[in-house]
Amino acid sequence: MASTQYDRVASDARATGTDGFARLALQLDAVATGLNGIAYLALATVLDSFFGVPTAVQYPVGAFLLLYAVGVLAIGTRKEISRTGLMTVIVANALWVVLSLVVVVSGALSPTGVGAVWIVLQSLTVGGFAVLQYIGLRRM
Repeated sequence: MASTQYDRVASDARATGTDGFARLALQLDAVATGLNGIAYLALATVLDSFFGVPTAVQYPVGAFLLLYAVGVLAIGTRKEISRTGLMTVIVANALWVVLSLVVVVSGALSPTGVGAVWIVLQSLTVGGFAVLQYIGLRRM
């Protein structure tokens, strides 16, 4: 009897906990992205000279990041995570990584050295979230 009860509890834990890793990865992504968006909006004039990226780019990027963070958070806090929604976030994050690296390599925004390093570090972070989210997707 004890092993049957244990099996049922273990089965229930697997059924309800399969998206826990994906949920955490989405929520961490949403928080980091949201904070980044707020920083771009609130500090654009300071970051302009520091990163070499004009405020005309930082304001729309900051607004996009805030909206994106809300969307990622919405996906990550639903009762059941949508596999399609999660895959969309993974693809969007991968696209962000590629575009960020293209910006650095091409010098499109003429970032300063610090700005180029920031863009690369940011793309690595976003890539890390994409990897974690993919692992979470595979566990679902």
